[in-house]
Parts: sequence; C-alpha cells; structure tokens
Amino acid sequence: MYEFNIIIVSILKDKVRPVFPFTAIVGQEEMKLALLLNVIDPKIGGVMIMGDRGTGKSTTIRAIADLLPKIEVVQDDLFNSHPFDYDLMSNMVKTQVERGDHVPTKFIDVPMVDLPLGATEDRVCGTIDIEKALTEGIKTFEPGLLAKANRGILYVDEVNLLDDHLVDILLDAAASGWNTVEREGISVRHPSRFVLVGSGNPEEGELRPQLLDRFGMHAEIRTVKEPSLRVKIVEQRSKFDTNPYTCLEEFQEQQNELKSSIAAAQDRLPNVTIDYNLRVKISEVCGALDVDGLRGDIVTNRAAKAFAAYNNKIKVDINDIKSVITLCLRHRLRKDPLETIDSGNKIKQVVDSILN
Repeated sequence: MYEFNIIIVSILKDKVRPVFPFTAIVGQEEMKLALLLNVIDPKIGGVMIMGDRGTGKSTTIRAIADLLPKIEVVQDDLFNSHPFDYDLMSNMVKTQVERGDHVPTKFIDVPMVDLPLGATEDRVCGTIDIEKALTEGIKTFEPGLLAKANRGILYVDEVNLLDDHLVDILLDAAASGWNTVEREGISVRHPSRFVLVGSGNPEEGELRPQLLDRFGMHAEIRTVKEPSLRVKIVEQRSKFDTNPYTCLEEFQEQQNELKSSIAAAQDRLPNVTIDYNLRVKISEVCGALDVDGLRGDIVTNRAAKAFAAYNNKIKVDINDIKSVITLCLRHRLRKDPLETIDSGNKIKQVVDSILN
C-alpha cells in the first residue's frame, strides 16, 4: 500500500496542470496581438492590459506562456542563465565560461511568474544574508521574483494597485535587463530580462502617466456584447472545465501552428527592415499627437517590425504600422492623471492623415 501511494504521488507530481489554449480564446484581438508581439520581441517593453472584470485577462496571459518553446538554461543556476549569450549570464556562469569549465545545461519551460500585490521589495528583488556575510564572510544571495522571471514573463495582476515604488523597480529592471541588490555595502547584480505584463480594472484607478509611459503597449479590452459570442465563450470555458484534456486535444493543431509561427517570427525578426520614409512618418504622427519623449517612436518601430515578422515579411509596410500604432501610443497622450486614456479615435485621425 505504501509503495502504491508513492507511485500515485509521483504521477501527480509529473502531471502538468492544463492551461486554457490560447487559440480557443474568443475575441479580445487587441490584447492577444499585444502579447504575441511582446513574446516575439521582448524589447518592445511589455504591455499594460486594462479592462472590465471577468474578460479573460489572466487566462489569456497564462495561455501565451504555454505557446513558447522551451529555453536552454545553465543547470543549478538561480537566474536561468543562457549558456552562450554573455548578456544573459550571471557572474558565476561568466566566470565558469571564461575559465573554460564545462557548463551543464537543461531545457525548461519559459518561466511564468506571478507577482502578488502584497509582495515586499526583498521578495521582488531578492535579499542578501547580512548575518552570514558579516560572520562567515560568505555573500549569500536569496533570489527574488526578478531572478525567477529572467528570460520569461512577469505578470502583475491589478498593477494599478501596486505600490509605485515597486512598479518603478519592475519597470527599471524590464528596461535595463538587470537587477541590482545593495545591502550594507554588499552588491549583487544579475540578469533580469523578461516580458512585463500588467493588468487592471480602470475603475480601481489608473497608473500615473510617468509610469504608464514606461510600458511598451497598452491594450484595452471590453466585455463582449454580442449574445452569440458570449454563448461561444461560455461554452468554450465550460468544455475546458469539464474535460481540459479533450479541449486541449481539439485545439492542438492550431496551438502547434501558432507555436511554429512565433518561433519563425523570432528567427526572422533580426532581418526585418523599415524604410527611412516610414520611420519619418511614425515620428510625424508622434509629433502631431504631442507625445512626450521618444519612447513612442522607438516602440512603434519595434512593434511594426515584430508584426511584419509575424506575417512572414522582412520589410515593414504602412499597414503594419497602422496595425500596431494605437497600441503603442494610446497611453502616451495623457498629460494629466485625471484625464482618461484615449480609446484610439484621436490617433486614428492623425494616422489616417499622415500614413496614406
């Protein structure tokens, strides 16, 4: 009986919790596009998803991670270090590589890390065991969520309720790709490159414009009104809850196709180009909309390239820009925290007059 229980526990440990398939999600095209473009090019800078309660924000975000190919990491490394890319290695792995040591590796699923609302700075950034450092002279680092999220996705639900100081830390790490922890004169620096995804309900308050601007994209989602679509969404969810494995099997072919498309787009992205005259037009739009700074220009260029790569092209055209520019600029038009975010009408008018 004892051995039987061990076998059952082992089977349950190995059993992966099923994730609702991304290709089964009905509607919410804006959110799905923003997530796809960010996993194709994480340098876009993440996405802020704002919308009504119960519209599938969390489900969609968890589903995108399930589409990504496994990544190769250094075995027993705390930071999911890349075995070949110097920029994605921890200092310990760099030292091993420089010495010519053999570095064992393994393949893991892309990390999907949830940041809870009550998280402290030490939980997010990691902490140094000061007592051990002072008494034994050993610098022991306890990694935080930023270490676990390296080369993956960091998801913050209700990010508009998170302390501004923590949001600043997350955005700085996402922008630089590094996290630095300093305590009592001891400093630890490690790679922390991830896709930052925030979600929230606008009724509970918006982020300050200065913080919102740091997100690469802003997707708006609304409750589906059409009765037939609502019925389809309810049926899909009920089918998954009743028998998730049957639902996964039904969408397996579409999931595999989308996985292949993402991987191909990631490979194609370095070769995608955008003509000078189109770059000028993007900057014209940003100037006409009085967008502060240059983040809007940079993100729109990156997103247009990722969109072109996803559509099997190596040259960006006007339609690629039109498809992504609202996502990239919508949240950069607010000058006053009391203003509401433009739904996209103002951007569309300017885009239609300049990009023709």
